Amino acid sequence: MIIMKIKCAVKRKLIQWVAFGYSNPYLSNFKGGKIYKGKWKQFCNPGLNCYSCPAASLACPIGALQAVSGSMNFKFSFYVVGLLFAFGIVLGRAVCGWLCPFGLIQELIHKIPSPKLKLKRGFLYGKYFILIVFVILLPIVATNYMGMGKPAFCQFICPAGTLEGGVFLLGTHPELRQTIGSLFSLKLTILIVTIIGCILVYRFFCRAICPLGAIYGFMNKVSMYHLKVDKQECVNCGKCKKVCKMEVDPVKKPDSAECIRCGACVAACPKDAIYMGFCTASVRSKKQKKKEVY
Repeated sequence: MIIMKIKCAVKRKLIQWVAFGYSNPYLSNFKGGKIYKGKWKQFCNPGLNCYSCPAASLACPIGALQAVSGSMNFKFSFYVVGLLFAFGIVLGRAVCGWLCPFGLIQELIHKIPSPKLKLKRGFLYGKYFILIVFVILLPIVATNYMGMGKPAFCQFICPAGTLEGGVFLLGTHPELRQTIGSLFSLKLTILIVTIIGCILVYRFFCRAICPLGAIYGFMNKVSMYHLKVDKQECVNCGKCKKVCKMEVDPVKKPDSAECIRCGACVAACPKDAIYMGFCTASVRSKKQKKKEVY
């Protein structure tokens, strides 16, 4: 069981680093503070990764969604929404657990030694409020003198943009420092709160603030990549709930909107009663065959 748990953790971490590297290959841009604007920027990253990050190769799906809905014609982006639905239906919040660049950053921050806390349930609804108000409504309702909506989440909240884009661009462009005002101070404050939150609480931003997590969370119940619990094999030992850093009870809610499909519960189950994958029936049959062999 210990070996299986280590293998699962290493596999996920490896995929996370590969996804992070693929999302941010232009590291040389940090030196000059340039932003990649090539053909790949027309495609959206499945996870949260700021468009303005000098190393970023892909666009942020939340930023792209706001840019279109906040245009003068208030167009509906079938491309961005379709892409989000495609990733959500296929993977659900496994995107958050395996492919999101900012998700990896949060996990690394959480490794900083400190007391670790549990997140109060009320904070979980914060990401839905931000999705509805700052991602959907404000870009349409709050317009400037040209009739264009504001990308409210990116402009006022997103700590990923501040960390990956704003901080580095200010460091390499002295002329930009003269334009720092109350807005950047607000975003820097949000970033500091987010970092402190991530140190104390596992994936604080992902669970309490991220609108992308809210979108994928809605699709966990219907996603092709899902988690199942065999109630006949389960002995209710509680080990799966104990190892879940997202504070989910897989036995009671295997399709919880908070589950990022990290696989920790699967590795911890002493009876192999939890299955995770695209076809849990085939996974179960393979495990049963292994049991028969041994």
